[in-house]
Amino acid sequence: MKENDKLPISVFIITLNESAHIEKTLRSIQRCSEIVVVDSGSTDNTIDIAKRYGARVINHSWQGYAKQKQIAMNLCNYDWVLNLDGDEEITPEILNELSIIIEDKIYGSVRLKRIDQFIGEFPNNFVKKQNNLRFYRKFCARFDVDKLVHESANVTARELKSKNHFYHYGYDDIHILQEKMNKYSSLKAEEKFINKTKHSITKLILIFPLTFIKRYAIDRLFMFGTRGFIKAIMESHYSFIKQAKLYERYQRELIKNK
Repeated sequence: MKENDKLPISVFIITLNESAHIEKTLRSIQRCSEIVVVDSGSTDNTIDIAKRYGARVINHSWQGYAKQKQIAMNLCNYDWVLNLDGDEEITPEILNELSIIIEDKIYGSVRLKRIDQFIGEFPNNFVKKQNNLRFYRKFCARFDVDKLVHESANVTARELKSKNHFYHYGYDDIHILQEKMNKYSSLKAEEKFINKTKHSITKLILIFPLTFIKRYAIDRLFMFGTRGFIKAIMESHYSFIKQAKLYERYQRELIKNK
């Protein structure tokens, strides 16, 4: 691909030991003019793979998800930026759509659908997909650095909800997904505690069944067979454990202050 054929897009990725999937990520974005990788101490061959695919790699100690992504975005040289994780893969259809968005100048941000691989397969088209705001003009976007997890840029620009989806491989393995959920739930509970969000016994009781109904029935995970049932249970447990950890955080604070 010639340099002048590339799209005027900076892709920014934060990494830590992403060698299992990052080659798929980088291969999928070779049409983009710039790839910025901010690594926080990988001990596998993440950095070597990134450099092989033309990424500019910056080593930076871990500051938290939102702060790390803000740092990465600040290092981008192009007006349009694409925020990816090192276990995600963009499709040619998305890149074609983004090129039209840049050309038309009607929208300043794009929300993309995400399809998660789970136990070696992707759900069919009947299952509702999650969505993420990942493409936007740099000057319109800023990450809330007070968020400890599930960070997303706050963007002050007209948003397009794309029908195209990108692939996510990081939730494929039950063991790894459970580890991530344990980590994320602790961060989310701490974030709520810092923001003085009160725990609720009612929510603690109802959050599991309500989440299961939403994900399994309303979002149609039942169309994903046994995998969908397992994933709905895991996501319901994740919602429950966030509330349980928030309750625990308040109780430990009460005990400490006695």
